[in-house]
Amino acid sequence: MPSDIKIPALGESVAGGQIAKWHFKEGDLVKTGDILLTLETDKVAAEVTAESSGALHIGKQAGEDVEVGAVVGQIDENAAAPAPKAEAPKPAPAAAPAPAAKTEEKPANVTEFKVVPKPEPAPAPVAKAAPEGRITRKKMSPLRKKIADQLVSAQRTAAILTTFNECDMSNVMALRSKLQDSFVAKNGVKLGFMSFFIKAVVEALKAVPQVNVRVEGDEIVQNHFFDIGVAVGTERGLIVPVLRDADQKSFAELEKDILGYAAKAKEGKIQVSDLTGGVFTISNGGVYGSLLSTPIINPPQSAILGMHSIQQRPVAVDGQVVIRPMMYLALSYDHRVVDGKEAVSFLIWIKDCIENPARMLVGA
Repeated sequence: MPSDIKIPALGESVAGGQIAKWHFKEGDLVKTGDILLTLETDKVAAEVTAESSGALHIGKQAGEDVEVGAVVGQIDENAAAPAPKAEAPKPAPAAAPAPAAKTEEKPANVTEFKVVPKPEPAPAPVAKAAPEGRITRKKMSPLRKKIADQLVSAQRTAAILTTFNECDMSNVMALRSKLQDSFVAKNGVKLGFMSFFIKAVVEALKAVPQVNVRVEGDEIVQNHFFDIGVAVGTERGLIVPVLRDADQKSFAELEKDILGYAAKAKEGKIQVSDLTGGVFTISNGGVYGSLLSTPIINPPQSAILGMHSIQQRPVAVDGQVVIRPMMYLALSYDHRVVDGKEAVSFLIWIKDCIENPARMLVGA
């Protein structure tokens, strides 16, 4: 009797998803443990594996929405392996052509008239190919719909305001360059800029705890932990994996966590638990060349930091105009619970930490 292929439970808040791709075709033989299909949900991409061996029968096609527990196909365990195809018989050799019969000689006084061949019919006019479509329509993926809902919800429910500043990256770049070789030799990962900004955000949240809050109904919930989300762009859309207890982790541990999440995102193995519970988000548009932007907060969080590209710009230092590697910083925040003074103070804390990175290393 065929066994059903069902969509498994994917997490407490995931009710279903969309079949992104079948990895086998109708009738293919599959084995226990084979990945049958990839399911996209509003949070993660999940893989459904075969629980038995046999011939695959597909019930729901790629692009269809399915709920947890739905039957999307079957595996016929009694199906036998297909017999090898018989070779087609080789064609018999063509018979030699018969010798042409001798033609009788015509009398000399008989005039020979050659028959005029009939003209071949003109080829039918070839229809011109239809012009390519000017639009392509495709169904929005569950993740893209979730992103859209989140962004619209944030704009509709929060009073979002953005404040800007800029920081001189000279000291961070010099320190990073100085420590890079020994850091890699000791930890097996490179020292990036993101770990500096995560540490700076933690210091700023400690100094300005009014930013580390969220709104629940008519209550303000104060967070006393530092789980920092880092926005990551993937082929499926933007996701925000969370680095747990960032205040208790070293720079090396943060860098390893970031690389681990990047690898999981690329392989489509991010879990729902990886994306929930953050208190603050960092978005680095600079990796795409963004010079300045106004990031949208990630509900129910109350603020988000936007990093941007590093550019050599003239700045005044001690009364002299010098060229320095500068980065614009943007802090978007929910003005319902975070006042302007607190937002500006928070951003200045980050600026000071980045321009004086030694303070984060020694806890000053």
